[in-house]
Amino acid sequence: MPVLFNESQKFVQAVQPLLERRDVTGLLQVLKQQWPCAQLEALVKDGTTDAKKVAALALGLVGETHCCTSLTRLLADPDTMVNKMAEHALWSIWFRSTCEPANHQLCRGVQALDKREFDHAIEHFNQALELNPQFAEAYNQRALAWYFKDDFVRSIDDCKQAIARMPCHFGAWAGLGHCYAHLANLPEALSAYRQALAINPHLECVAQAISELESQSSR
Repeated sequence: MPVLFNESQKFVQAVQPLLERRDVTGLLQVLKQQWPCAQLEALVKDGTTDAKKVAALALGLVGETHCCTSLTRLLADPDTMVNKMAEHALWSIWFRSTCEPANHQLCRGVQALDKREFDHAIEHFNQALELNPQFAEAYNQRALAWYFKDDFVRSIDDCKQAIARMPCHFGAWAGLGHCYAHLANLPEALSAYRQALAINPHLECVAQAISELESQSSR
């Protein structure tokens, strides 16, 4: 059943003051008591534009893996801010697993990656995957580490592992395209890039890469 206009209005009115005060604790309490994930997904699907934005933000805080399908649809929404909120929410969900120690290892790995301590980062991602073998983002982040070490074969394998667990992961699809491009495998690179862009039409760097590779293949 489509979400009625007054339902969207009620949600925005309940949550907006908490957002303006940046009251995360109060927001989480309201969401837990009044707006479970199923209702947030309904707002994402059928709510007003404002409700979609706020619901996407809320799912970024409390959403689970099954919410990614609803959020992915918003990446093609005509409203730019809705797109951005949905993308942010997806990354937030991807970085959370059901295993808190695995989340901790992922965060430590990302910190090491930012410092360009690639081997150190890989150790943390390995530990995250030992704790939760289904943690798609740990595979994706390890793929980045292999990529920065110019080990494109291992990076490809980890990108595929991430995609197998999270098919809508446009970041992993784009990473797969980058690896194939470095290996001069233009057909596979184009295929991966197109899939990333099909999921998230706002990846300008991927659109540019597709244009460049298509130009190369036509020479």
